[in-house]
Amino acid sequence: MSTVLIVEDDERLAQLTCEYLEAQGFLVLLESDGYLAVQRILNEQPDLVVLDLMLPGLDGFSICRSVRPEYKGPILMLTARTDDADQVQGFEDGADDYVCKPVRPAVLLARIKALLRRADTIDAARATSGVLSFGRLTIDHARRSAFLGDKYIDLTGAEFDLLWLLASNAGTPLSREVIFSELRGIEYDGVDRSIDVRISRIRPRIGDDGEQPRVIKTIRNKGYLFVREAAQELL
Repeated sequence: MSTVLIVEDDERLAQLTCEYLEAQGFLVLLESDGYLAVQRILNEQPDLVVLDLMLPGLDGFSICRSVRPEYKGPILMLTARTDDADQVQGFEDGADDYVCKPVRPAVLLARIKALLRRADTIDAARATSGVLSFGRLTIDHARRSAFLGDKYIDLTGAEFDLLWLLASNAGTPLSREVIFSELRGIEYDGVDRSIDVRISRIRPRIGDDGEQPRVIKTIRNKGYLFVREAAQELL
């Protein structure tokens, strides 16, 4: 039984969501206060967090940033705010998915299941995967850490997963459809730009050129390509 913590100050919505997920076999916890949510996420380590943005005490963005260093489970932001900038901010702060209200219960359930499947796949991979090395760039899947020489590369969990996927398929272009399927367990809708945002953040952190990238290249009409030779030449 997977545990889901719903952080939502709309009591009626939280209760309805809770009842629906419990009927689907989940153990559901509720929290309405932003500050208390941080402590509960860190102390209780639920399998997944459904996080509202507008909360008393501490907003969802701040909660996400606060818990990410110590919480590795999926975070699904569920909010009435539909602005693209908010969605980008959510992914930058470490959210794994972003769903706008109102959302049909069946759709929310599907997104939750997809995130949990991805988390299970990652956990299984951690037990068997090794280390990828490209010159000074080292990506350690078991430790979920990346280094350029002796320098630790600061990446969110979602950014690390994307870097690992691209690097482990070095030399093979990966389409957005493939990346979405592998990392989020859902089909690419043709609109979501979260992958592009993450790529733009990863490039400078691994020493790639953001304007004229050589390591993670954009291949027109195909997706993204991790170039092994260029990675081996990183300074």
